[in-house]
Amino acid sequence: MPNALLDPWTTPFGLPPFAAIRDEDFGPAFDVALAEARANIAAIAGAAEAPTFANTIAAMELAEAALDRVSGVFYNLAGADSTPAREALQRDLAPKLSAFASEMTNNRALFDRVEAVWQGREALAGEERRVLELYRQMFVRSGAKLEGEAAARLTAVKSRLAVLGTQFSQNLLADEREWFMELAEADLEGLPDFVRDAARAAGVEKGASGPVVTLNRSLIVPFLQFSPRRDLRQKAYAAWGARGANGNATDNRGVAAEILALRDERAKLLGYASFADYKLEPEMAKTPAAVRDLLLRVWEPAKRQAEADAAVLQAMMAADGVNGPLEAWDWRYYSEKRRKAEHDLDEAALKPYLSLESMIAAAFDCANRLFGLEFRALPGPFYHADVRGWEVTRKGAHVAVFLGDYFARGSKRSGAWCSAMRSQRKLGADVRPIVVNVCNFAKGTPSLLSYDDARTMFHEFGHALHQMLSDVTYGFISGTSVARDFVELPSQLYEHWLEVPQVLERHARHWQTGEPMPADMLKRLLAAGTYDQGFATVEFVASALVDLAFHEGAAPADPMAMQAQVLEGLGMPRAISMRHATPHFAHVFSGDGYSSGYYSYMWSEVMDADAFAAFEEAGDAFDPAVAARLEKFILSAGGSQEAEALYLAFRGRMPGVEALLKGRGLDAA
Repeated sequence: MPNALLDPWTTPFGLPPFAAIRDEDFGPAFDVALAEARANIAAIAGAAEAPTFANTIAAMELAEAALDRVSGVFYNLAGADSTPAREALQRDLAPKLSAFASEMTNNRALFDRVEAVWQGREALAGEERRVLELYRQMFVRSGAKLEGEAAARLTAVKSRLAVLGTQFSQNLLADEREWFMELAEADLEGLPDFVRDAARAAGVEKGASGPVVTLNRSLIVPFLQFSPRRDLRQKAYAAWGARGANGNATDNRGVAAEILALRDERAKLLGYASFADYKLEPEMAKTPAAVRDLLLRVWEPAKRQAEADAAVLQAMMAADGVNGPLEAWDWRYYSEKRRKAEHDLDEAALKPYLSLESMIAAAFDCANRLFGLEFRALPGPFYHADVRGWEVTRKGAHVAVFLGDYFARGSKRSGAWCSAMRSQRKLGADVRPIVVNVCNFAKGTPSLLSYDDARTMFHEFGHALHQMLSDVTYGFISGTSVARDFVELPSQLYEHWLEVPQVLERHARHWQTGEPMPADMLKRLLAAGTYDQGFATVEFVASALVDLAFHEGAAPADPMAMQAQVLEGLGMPRAISMRHATPHFAHVFSGDGYSSGYYSYMWSEVMDADAFAAFEEAGDAFDPAVAARLEKFILSAGGSQEAEALYLAFRGRMPGVEALLKGRGLDAA
């Protein structure tokens, strides 16, 4: 039977032939692609010719082409549109792909060839020297120098970690998919129309008889902001906080404990004092001490601000006749009332000016003014009916394909992310990227965003630009293949353009009348930019410090007890929870990506505040000279140099934490 994943793709721009791909195609396609990759690696390792960059490193770059193609499709679909068949295959693939990776890095003949090329590295320069350095680092950090029992144990540890990461993700998705709270019409009292509409749409999606609240952030957060029903807020918040910790088959607490123990063992096998030392070695921060120093410098002013805000909210609650202390399910409700009172800013009145369509247009317009990119809608079909596509061009030349998958659904994991179905490279052919932004906005007619939603969309589009504007030879350093604490710089930097008044004046228009956002509303919106940053900073930094504590020393036998201990030591404000508690901390436990690395958003924020200041100093948010430097040294450069060298080339100096504190309104806290 034909397999669309293995047959040549004749689709425009080499897009996957989504309509022809069946779930049953993936297993056989992975088998063929893995066999091809193994054969290619064996040929490189067993080559009779003396090792060179071309016949060893460059050859490895192309050895997994078929596997990259199949994986690029499958893992995008598995995260954004899961099915039972895809989830089962994910569980099956986790140990298989881990075994293949271990086979490659444990291949002594292959590593010897890499080492031989490394010995002659003085003859290389530029991208070749950098790619060689990173390949060798990958081999060594994967255990290539280990032998015997140690090598075998490390392989087993990595395989088990791959299985557990998949299990953690699927447990979390199951909890988020299965829970919802039905609402009677009377329970909608006090909710703005956009929340009522979202609840009714969610009820239809869940097959309920009426409106529901789900654990989708774009629904539960506005419910917590606007519902006057404290009992319902408490029930919803409890379910949100209990994801992955319900004492059932999808409970993640034991999974997290095993992951932490195996990470600690992995680090010790490789000769590191802790997993944090191992993980941070190739990052900008380098050491756990540097991470802790940054986080604690931000923690104290953030905590002071949060405690001052809590006192105001407590007084508001008492004025409403509610006895007892301010709780986590009260904060957003009273904070929203306070924002409306102090800034005359009502999210229900703001949302009609922030339709999804207008914000997509704003993101595209900024990319055009900064980098000359143009976007032409493509007809599809894509992997889901909700997905939209655009061809990205510059001066008539094809740059990339961009896919936007914006709406929440039960088959999609929570959060927002950017990925590439195909990454840019020049080796072998001029390969242009296929980039995907995935969000979880509430679907509506039209879909109206909160300002936070709009920031999320700009954030993910910043990642997309990093992929689309990549201009390197080797896929290994393409796009977002950079240090973890540098990867968030382009995304967080792009958020700043949403705050540029001329952008909102042009694009924040009422979805019905087309009228621009009133000048006084725009002024109030921008003036409230640092509102409630004590809360936002505390919930983030607490999560980052717990993540660091988990990995900085011996693995805790009881992660929940350590979480409680860390929060108590910090003096965590009573009415604020971690942004991501351990059982649903997917950044840290669904894979190694952000383990010991959740701090990286804040590390990058130190740079993004300073980077946008370069535009401010030029007197124009769209200054062409600064934009050209940004593209040359950050967005197009990928991982072609160390992150610090790239930032220095762009800005001329490294920033301090002061710009971050000022940007969050905490410099005087």
